[in-house]
Amino acid sequence: MKVLVVGGGGREHTIVRKLKESPRVAEIYCAPGNGGISRDAQCVDIAAMDIEKMVAYAREQKMDLVFVAPDDPLAAGMVDALEQAGIRAFGPRANAAIIEGSKVFSKELMKKYHIPTAGYEVFEDPQKAADYIQAQNQYPVVVKADGLALGKGVVIAQNFEEAQEAIHSIMEEKVFGASGNRVVIEEFLTGPEVSVLAFTDGNCVKPMVSSKDHKRAYDGDQGRNTGGMGTISPNPYYTEELAEQCMRTIFQPTVEAMKAEGRPFKGCLYFGLMLTANGPKVIEYNARFGDPEAQVVLPRLETDLMDVIDAVIDGTLSELELKWSDTAAACVVMASGGYPGSYPKGIEIRGLDANGQVEGATVYHAGTSYQDGVFRTAGGRVLGVTGLAESLDKALQKAYEAVDQISFEGAHYRKDIGRTK
Repeated sequence: MKVLVVGGGGREHTIVRKLKESPRVAEIYCAPGNGGISRDAQCVDIAAMDIEKMVAYAREQKMDLVFVAPDDPLAAGMVDALEQAGIRAFGPRANAAIIEGSKVFSKELMKKYHIPTAGYEVFEDPQKAADYIQAQNQYPVVVKADGLALGKGVVIAQNFEEAQEAIHSIMEEKVFGASGNRVVIEEFLTGPEVSVLAFTDGNCVKPMVSSKDHKRAYDGDQGRNTGGMGTISPNPYYTEELAEQCMRTIFQPTVEAMKAEGRPFKGCLYFGLMLTANGPKVIEYNARFGDPEAQVVLPRLETDLMDVIDAVIDGTLSELELKWSDTAAACVVMASGGYPGSYPKGIEIRGLDANGQVEGATVYHAGTSYQDGVFRTAGGRVLGVTGLAESLDKALQKAYEAVDQISFEGAHYRKDIGRTK
């Protein structure tokens, strides 16, 4: 098979690596890809959001499958366009990807179908949003931009001043563009966080192994929210009993709710959960693999990913048994100095061989370029270094040993992945 993966980050590198393991896949292309991906697939210079060019390229090259990995092209309808052109595609259509594309939509869906989530209100007027927060006078409070914001559209405000600043930057300064036309003001939930990715064909839902993401930029969960600074799998707080409860109260009801709304969801559905004193609740949905969750979940998948993709597209997921390894996985993200704010690019990365591998771990490239045999930084999150071992402690040890062998000027990473609640 000839497969085209859309995107160019650490998640896409993980997907490319997993597809390479399939005996059914002969050629892998990635658009636009990155430096590390170029060692594993043929990179194509088409922007992930260029739907017209992507469809034309897939048609010209007679691709057997296009795997649309990032949130933006899914929300913009890339899968719809590919299917209309007769090209087989993995990922939800635009009318289902709205579950991530609009926080307002997802909150109202949960309210309508009694799926447990945090209490909330929606505002289009910044003054009314601020008045509501002041009247509630309960902190911390969560302020969310309605639309897509690269995983950074959520502010946990500790007091009224911080909440006001969040409303101002999202709704008035429009730091996330039109995504900030509306905000969701949400009660702050406490408890361990769990990420559960699930394959679904619109009827059947099969959760993957659990993981835990570390969103804050610095050790001790300090600093601003990022797209994710590291992950572990399995999540130590997620028991079999909780998994059964989530299946009954959250996973299956969500898939059925989307179907009932005439928006059947086919692809990878991500559940961001909080294990509260009152049971598991949904913090957020994503319409695709998380990044860097994919970097610890996909390496543990033993079933051929191509077989899973076919079952999702063809609606036969209930007939396929998913097999997972009992190993633990840990991913440490190495980021550019300044991230999640502004950061320099083009800095040489040392300690990687031509395959982007170091002993004892796998290095997934998130923001790199490759020219004349040299890898350079090209993004905020640069590398995701994943260790696999029989225990979480050993997986973390492997990941950090590998990180120690890699260097670039200004690099920063969290030293407490897997150690914080």
